Amino acid sequence: MRVLVCVKRVPAPGARIVLTEDGRAVDTRLLSFTVSPHEECAVEEGVRLAEAHDGTVTVLTLGPPEAEEQLRAALAVGAQRAVLIPTDGSDWDPVSTATAITSAIMELEADGVFDLIMFGNESADAGGYQVGIRVARALGRPVVSGVKGIDVENGSARLRRDNPSGSEVYELALPAVVAVREGINLPRYPTLKGRLNAKKIEVETSDQDRTGSGQAMMRLIAPTQEVTETTILDGAAAVVDILEQLQVMK
Repeated sequence: MRVLVCVKRVPAPGARIVLTEDGRAVDTRLLSFTVSPHEECAVEEGVRLAEAHDGTVTVLTLGPPEAEEQLRAALAVGAQRAVLIPTDGSDWDPVSTATAITSAIMELEADGVFDLIMFGNESADAGGYQVGIRVARALGRPVVSGVKGIDVENGSARLRRDNPSGSEVYELALPAVVAVREGINLPRYPTLKGRLNAKKIEVETSDQDRTGSGQAMMRLIAPTQEVTETTILDGAAAVVDILEQLQVMK
């Protein structure tokens, strides 16, 4: 079984996002980066499926040279091959991203078709929900998003997607594309041996041109930072005063 997992380099969850002075980019000087959480689960699920079905896992990302760190994180937990579509670090819109990934996949499939191509349901930064679906359509393959359970058997994938009233179950013939949600599994931590092995694997590159999509970024708007204060109360009288101010008691 051949599995391809597409991941994205995103700012670490909880990081304070600061924009450049012109408001057209994120100031990354003080940011740390990680694999988007949904995609971290996609890597884990891909590795589990490959282990169960005597398969291999390739991990692919589009990003700056520094994104090699996220590829090696996937190699450290069980992926065998890593491919980087290099960029200059600027953000690519979903159309350009999906087009580049599709072209890279077609090149990689010269060695054989991937049975399963996996994405995170959405990236932690942009949250566009588009790239996996666009890639599936371009490749002419069935796709299900929001997946919380995967079973593969006899050339087909049985997929579970939860909803407020229960679960939906889909059965797709392979090859197929799946976008998984965080919580489908608990990603493993890389072992020391895994980290050492990951350093030895060469990260391949797949150069792709940035296509025009008709979209143009005007400016970014940073979210409002919520500031909370903690007050230490000294004694019962102070507690009573606060409760009266909140009109909880009179």
